[in-house]
Amino acid sequence: MSRRLLFALLAMGVAQAAVYMVRPATSYRLLAYGEGAREVGLVAAAFALLPIFLAIPLGRFSDRRGGAPLLVVGCGLQTAGCLLLAVSTTTLTIAGSSAVVGLGHLALALGAQDVVARESHESRHDQHFGLLTAGVSLGQLVGPLLLGMVLGAGSGPSAGATTTVMLLAAGIAALATACAAVADRSAGHAGTRQATRGGSVRTILSTRGVPVGIFASIAVLAASDVFTAYMPVIGAQNDIGPRAVGVLLALRAAASIAARLRIGAIVGSVGRTRLISIGAVAAAVALATMTLTHDVWALAALSVVAGFGLGFGQPLSMTLVVQLVPEHAQSTALAVRLTGNRIGQVATPAAAGVIAGGSGAGSVFWLLGAMLVASAVAIQRPAPSGPDETELVPSPLE
Repeated sequence: MSRRLLFALLAMGVAQAAVYMVRPATSYRLLAYGEGAREVGLVAAAFALLPIFLAIPLGRFSDRRGGAPLLVVGCGLQTAGCLLLAVSTTTLTIAGSSAVVGLGHLALALGAQDVVARESHESRHDQHFGLLTAGVSLGQLVGPLLLGMVLGAGSGPSAGATTTVMLLAAGIAALATACAAVADRSAGHAGTRQATRGGSVRTILSTRGVPVGIFASIAVLAASDVFTAYMPVIGAQNDIGPRAVGVLLALRAAASIAARLRIGAIVGSVGRTRLISIGAVAAAVALATMTLTHDVWALAALSVVAGFGLGFGQPLSMTLVVQLVPEHAQSTALAVRLTGNRIGQVATPAAAGVIAGGSGAGSVFWLLGAMLVASAVAIQRPAPSGPDETELVPSPLE
């Protein structure tokens, strides 16, 4: 493993700890200011709004210049966003600050995925994307635990307590920025970028196997995202304190780490698309069952099942997309995938907010389960090993 790849993985993992402190803390901050489930959903959607429009331009930049510079930009933006959240006191300013964090997360994710794709042999993609997403899950484990330690066991943390969380998260994001700077300065294995654009979006999306891979990614990420945003709401409604909620979120992340660390061997035994489907269905059943119990121990067991099932979709969808397009189009294809992810992160929490406002937060988990089952069915369509490279030469009109 190259020095650049190592520090890119470190930057992603450390930054995720900051993000997964901030995201549930944002929900608690809104609740502390008297807002409800609908506002939580809309602010969660704001996190993904800017990336919808900027993912593909950043992907084309990465195809030309490499992803390492995006690591530094992404971590820096996340640091700034955490500081802005610490001083935000209205729903609008909290949403705007969350959008800054989301933009930083996009740049970091795209940069890290580009480094993995460029510096890993095709036979190591499952393993290295698995390590990347295991690092993400490690951050998702540490972040909520730190959140619970700061906020304590009370059911209603104050706005001041959430400010402390935001400042601590800004310090962690600054550490991730330092790791990103090392990765940016390190020599990589990737060759010189071609001067051409990375391939047309239309042709990438028409490549058989890419759309269903993107849909599987959307369903898994939306489920993880909304689970993180709404567990504080479920906790507040059922007298489950922030410390216990932090443990539940950490258990989900720990289970995803366990799934991802051995992902290469499991894929060899089960198959890539079948494993995505099995994981999605298992997570769907666990999420739906959570609406039937308020027992913390039962929720803990279900969080483990959901986390393990959700652990496969992200890394395997990255491999699917990368291996279906030629090298010069990989970052653009990953950016298309990330655009789909962010559309899902906007639409799903927004829909969740509307549903939760009318039917309660528990109904949101049924929505997530339905999405996961639909993705499990869709991914089973057979796909070719990859398109002819000439098919992805960009059109002069695109």
